Amino acid sequence: MFCEIPDLLTPAEVAELRGLAARLRFVDGRVTNPDSQVKNNLQGDLGDPFHDQASKILRGALSRHPTFVAFAFPKLMAPPALSLYRPGMNYGAHADAAFLPISARPIRADLSCTVFLTEPDHYDGGELSVRLGTREVDFKPAPGAAVVYPSTTIHQVRPVTRGERLCGITFIESSIVDRTGRELLFELNEVLAEEGDKLSWDARTRLSHVATSLHRQWGDAG
Repeated sequence: MFCEIPDLLTPAEVAELRGLAARLRFVDGRVTNPDSQVKNNLQGDLGDPFHDQASKILRGALSRHPTFVAFAFPKLMAPPALSLYRPGMNYGAHADAAFLPISARPIRADLSCTVFLTEPDHYDGGELSVRLGTREVDFKPAPGAAVVYPSTTIHQVRPVTRGERLCGITFIESSIVDRTGRELLFELNEVLAEEGDKLSWDARTRLSHVATSLHRQWGDAG
């Protein structure tokens, strides 16, 4: 299951992130994955103070957005980073690493998130392409939108042939490890939120009991 969030960032935040990117030093993206044979992009230098500012904006937007919180059940989040693709760059088909050694305890990557920052008509190619069975689903939304998807999914960024593609990326460790359980609980909570007022109080209470009991059974708050 994919989660598309069209309004993760405000226009002001998009503008601020673009301004930070203009001053941020970008380095070879393989600095975080030196053995990759398919990664051909640039990423913000993690030691640059502008990276920290951009990361804070992205983290804040994700943490406050109710759809992201409801879908991801976030427990830990890798510091969001800016990624840049210029003509000829791409990121070939891959699945993201299981664990990221970026804190005292490695973060397990349950979900990956791409936040789009460039107008789609300002670059050709560069679609986020996520494999779904034998088909691929392409994403190229407007600036400020985000796509959240399982890190186990094979995906790629198609070659950019014109312009530049700027985006934010991060990885999330969910409090619910099991992907199926996480998605089912998201759907159940969504139905409760959308249809709860149409139910009798008893029926709503019973469904809420099921949802909280499943969250307690599947969740890992440690």
